[in-house]
Amino acid sequence: MAVPQDSNETPYLLPPNSKDWEEQSIPDFVYGQKELILEGIQWPRTAPSLLDRIARSRFDSVLCSAWRQRMELGLFRYCLGKLQTQTLPGPVGFVAQLNVERGVQRRRPQNIQSVKQAFDPEQFNFNKIRPGEVLFRLLREPDLPSAVQQEDIYVMINVSPLEWGHVLLVPAPTRGLPQRLLPAALQAGIEAVLLSSHPGFRVGFNSLGGLASVNHLHLHGYYLAHRLPVEGAPSEPLDPGGHLHLLQALPAPGFLFYTSGPGPDLEALVGRVCRATDYLTDHEIAHNLFVTRGAPPGKTSPSSALTGVRVILWARKSNFGVKEGDAFNVALCELAGHLPIKTSQDFGTLTEAAALALIQDCLLPPAQAEEIQATLVDLIAKDEQ
Repeated sequence: MAVPQDSNETPYLLPPNSKDWEEQSIPDFVYGQKELILEGIQWPRTAPSLLDRIARSRFDSVLCSAWRQRMELGLFRYCLGKLQTQTLPGPVGFVAQLNVERGVQRRRPQNIQSVKQAFDPEQFNFNKIRPGEVLFRLLREPDLPSAVQQEDIYVMINVSPLEWGHVLLVPAPTRGLPQRLLPAALQAGIEAVLLSSHPGFRVGFNSLGGLASVNHLHLHGYYLAHRLPVEGAPSEPLDPGGHLHLLQALPAPGFLFYTSGPGPDLEALVGRVCRATDYLTDHEIAHNLFVTRGAPPGKTSPSSALTGVRVILWARKSNFGVKEGDAFNVALCELAGHLPIKTSQDFGTLTEAAALALIQDCLLPPAQAEEIQATLVDLIAKDEQ
């Protein structure tokens, strides 16, 4: 994803001498209402390569130029080239990518025992990263209205990237917040999706027990130049107000929240989602969340227009380790239909049926899933009273 460098990107680049990195202050990326792109973002009707011709937003240009420079400077654990990619045959439309280096070189997950485990400053956290890994602070303009208490969001590289532009969104790192979703973090994640003019910039969250490897509040953001099944999958309303929907299509059923853009509607969505994740966390239920441009709820299709933002929430079985022998580990991107594969052998032999079996093995038993659904419907209904 080549991005031309211009003078507006210079403040976000590191000086050539690494000895100067510690002394360089972290630049601010300040955005306002006009930069949140609501309309006109669609997938090219023909080849995905046409994405390269899409005019980049200021957010895309800054993020990609700074990220690319860090890659050239060797701040990542491996050099991410063009990943071999295929769509698995079958109705789901899984996008599989071979990423051997991430499977081998990523940091080992921390010892997590609980979905609501406290932050431990002795463990690795994002206050211990190297100088230069932070790209910028993501800040809203002071006059951009919001009922959500704001936090400084530090945008930093993921040193074991899934794909091009893979970053972490970390709210106020020095506060030592555990990996529990907060409204300010989710709002920043949704607005990051709206700041990008790329239809494939997505944001996600893994809870503890949902394959979060670091117990320090963070979201993931990355570019993937492919449609995913969850963008246009059909759904059914679960509450009379139409605020909570059930996404029944494969690869996994999930709870769908939707907003057509910023303002009170987006903030109301943030509140509903965080009340749902608070319930799951308090009851030791692991979960994953995915934010993507997508179609409104209802009878949609994979080719539906990207008219708003979908937030999909999956409750799942807790998993406090990594299954080394599996073709992939099930977290936010896998549940959405993006499968980073660890080995060439698995990449060459993986079928849709095998991928679905791995994913469904992580889902909750039907009775527990139905109980959670009824509880979340009640939470949303009380919220609307």
